[in-house]
Amino acid sequence: MRTQQHSGMPESTVATSFEETALPHLDTLYRVALRLTRDPSRAEDLVQDAVLRAFRAWDRFEPGTNARAWLVTILRNIFINDYRKSRREPVPVNLDLIEPRLFFHDLAERDPEGEFFSELVDERILGAVDALPTEFREAVVLSDMEGMSYADIAQALGVPIGTVKSRLFRGRRLLQHALYDYAVKAGYLKRPEDGA
Repeated sequence: MRTQQHSGMPESTVATSFEETALPHLDTLYRVALRLTRDPSRAEDLVQDAVLRAFRAWDRFEPGTNARAWLVTILRNIFINDYRKSRREPVPVNLDLIEPRLFFHDLAERDPEGEFFSELVDERILGAVDALPTEFREAVVLSDMEGMSYADIAQALGVPIGTVKSRLFRGRRLLQHALYDYAVKAGYLKRPEDGA
């Protein structure tokens, strides 16, 4: 078990210790952040987050060890976590700009994913739907459980059709994450490692 090297020290001493040991590495942190982000503004934000996190965890830093490596590790971990988080978030698309280009109006109103979900409803799925944030839950329930068209949902919720589609997309993705293991056990999906 690691002992807290800085516990019991006055707060001003801890701050001085941090300033003397960690802050000389700000230029290194910025250069690394700039290489990772390729954006000066994002690099500055990343450095700021890393320094704040390092200061909060300063009691876990072992004096005499490589402070620069410790700080770069913190910075890199923040970058990787933010990158993973951004990859999980859907990229917003303004569907109102895409819709006029559709040649077949019936295809725009048909919702095969919603039809699929409506055939699979059971207690586990209902629990996952109930756990969705309100704005996504409303869209999923009205579309997939009540069979309403995009236009009817948009009218009921007082939002544009593009917003309805976006909420359905995000809500369904949240459901997919919540129900992935259940779908594999039920035989609806196979894990990639199990082969196709």
